[in-house]
Amino acid sequence: MPQNRGMTSTADATARRAAQLRAQLNDHAHRYYVLDEPQIPDAEYDRLFQELQAIEAAHPELLTPDSPTQRVLGKVLDGFAPVVHAVPMLSIRTETDTESSGALAFDARVRRELGLTPEDPPVEYAAELKFDGLAINLRYEAGVLVQAATRGDGEKGEDVTQNIRTIGQIPLRLSGVTAPVLEVRGEVYMSRDQFEKLNERQRELIAQGAKNEKTFVNPRNAAAGAVRQLDPAIAAKRPLSFFAYGLGDVQGWDIPPTHSALLDALEQMGLPVCSDRTVTQGAEGLVAFHQAMGEKRDSFPFDIDGVVYKVNSRELQKKLGFMSREPRWAVAHKYPAQEQMTVVRDIDIQVGRTGKLTPVAKLEPVFVGGTTVSNATLHNEDETRRKDVRIGDTVVVRRAGDVIPEVVSVVLDKRGADVGEPFDLYKKLGGKCPVCGSGIAREEGGADWRCSGGLFCPAQRKQAILHYAGRRAMDVEGLGDKLVDQLIEAQVVHTLPDLYKLGLTSLSTLDRMGEKSAQNLLAGLEKSKRTTLARFLYSLGIRQIGETTAKDLAKHFGSLDRIMDASIEQLLEVNDVGPIVAQSIRTFFDQPHNREVVEQLRAAGITWPEHDGEGDLSPKPLAGKTFVLTGTLPVLSRDEAKEMIEAAGGKVSGSVSKKTNYVVAGEEAGSKLEKARELGVEVIDEAGLRALLPAGDERL
Repeated sequence: MPQNRGMTSTADATARRAAQLRAQLNDHAHRYYVLDEPQIPDAEYDRLFQELQAIEAAHPELLTPDSPTQRVLGKVLDGFAPVVHAVPMLSIRTETDTESSGALAFDARVRRELGLTPEDPPVEYAAELKFDGLAINLRYEAGVLVQAATRGDGEKGEDVTQNIRTIGQIPLRLSGVTAPVLEVRGEVYMSRDQFEKLNERQRELIAQGAKNEKTFVNPRNAAAGAVRQLDPAIAAKRPLSFFAYGLGDVQGWDIPPTHSALLDALEQMGLPVCSDRTVTQGAEGLVAFHQAMGEKRDSFPFDIDGVVYKVNSRELQKKLGFMSREPRWAVAHKYPAQEQMTVVRDIDIQVGRTGKLTPVAKLEPVFVGGTTVSNATLHNEDETRRKDVRIGDTVVVRRAGDVIPEVVSVVLDKRGADVGEPFDLYKKLGGKCPVCGSGIAREEGGADWRCSGGLFCPAQRKQAILHYAGRRAMDVEGLGDKLVDQLIEAQVVHTLPDLYKLGLTSLSTLDRMGEKSAQNLLAGLEKSKRTTLARFLYSLGIRQIGETTAKDLAKHFGSLDRIMDASIEQLLEVNDVGPIVAQSIRTFFDQPHNREVVEQLRAAGITWPEHDGEGDLSPKPLAGKTFVLTGTLPVLSRDEAKEMIEAAGGKVSGSVSKKTNYVVAGEEAGSKLEKARELGVEVIDEAGLRALLPAGDERL
């Protein structure tokens, strides 16, 4: 009797575990497919799913009709019309063994089902990528797109035609197809770069106080969110892509005899079909494809989580048939998961090249996306607080391709009582840059805190030097990216004034720096000492200060001292200077470090004309005149010509109109020259431009 009670107790525990797993998986599936807000990574979902499969295999009596193992997951959302699929959109079996043995096992099953012996020739397979997006059924009637539907639960999906029409890759009419019905199936996805741009825009909107906005966990969920937008105008702003890979209902069209030929036919119709596919013989070919695509995985512009193998012959596909609503003739062979769970041990703050302060989660090391990750970006304070990431939390970490690993969500079910306080960047740093000690500031409506010690902060040193030496700033010839790296690594240059202390001796210690190159650099530095106030102001790299604003400031104030001492109210009097720009200028010059660098640069011999600004006494013969530059001029660069015109009071526009006074044309002038002739605008060459400019310009 005690033994029977023990057996009963074990059976009850197994039944309870199966029920618990069903509830968990259904809940997570609802969050993933319907709400597009997953709480656990795919790898964790797969582990729970496999545990339930194992229980049901060992105890068939526990198998229930509502088990996630018995159906394709997903539900129709309210707001979209339901679509009953004429041919069910079934899923294929997933091989979670990420090693080559996964491909070998599939081939062995296929050969066994076909009754092949070791002496029989290898099976021919079509191999392709497994895209991480949203499955879509496109219904074409007489070659015209009439409906697009999501997979839904496999039997019934949702009508998303209005949103799918916004995807430029999907043809509204197929080329050379007149069949009464041809349903094409494929994957809607979002590329990684578009995903990053979308999330960056979302973070900006959130920082500006926009309501009902959020960032997306991964490209798959961003794509799903776009497809399920009730407003197609919003969907159109979220760039989506599409790959075709199969068929649904077909009437009046002869289906090719192989899967590879089918993909070729779809491509001929004008549908996008991924070129990373192959036809191969036997298990060895599958292993080679899996390995090759795994090596290319990070270079793809989109996410994949595996590859798909299909028996190429349709005749053999029919012979193999289906098992539990999954085809025996196909399998998805996965790669290591790109999302995993781990624990946040600390949150550090990194200072970027432009002074941006980024919170970074220090993680319990975890293997994700093919590498061990111990750091993950949290983007900014708002994003960290929105996700409520705290020290001690269990989080989902994502790494895909070359994208920096990021914390995408907190697993709240695993939050302990000993987690840290909500994140506060200013409080954590005490309001000071962790690298140089300068004050930190945040623009009104901006998402990022920044270090204000731009010219002084070592973290921003390289960017500050490169910007200062740029062609449109101080134009220091010979001071490029690699040389700046050498100067910094050799600790020869710490701040901008150190550039003017360089000599042949210090430069000769650098690798691959010959005497002639050193002399050219020194000559370039000496030449840069004579500049304009606008160029010098722009070269300082003050946030929000571009060339045009620098010119406006120089023109309005006439001297650097007046700009440095100007109040917010005085700065707001300048053309196109608003509160954010004014505050940025004031924050920069309020830092003693920055003022010290400016004074040292002046002491090094940086000068500009005394009347370079308001009250400038130089003639303005081109005042009120608008110029357009096109083609390549014999001597002057485009920037030099523009600067000369503006110095003489003229304006340079990018397009020709009736208001254009002159078009300055050089070699290989294109459509702008044609437009000028069409409108009767006077066309001049470089010599004609020089004739209009005042005498005395040293560049003439």
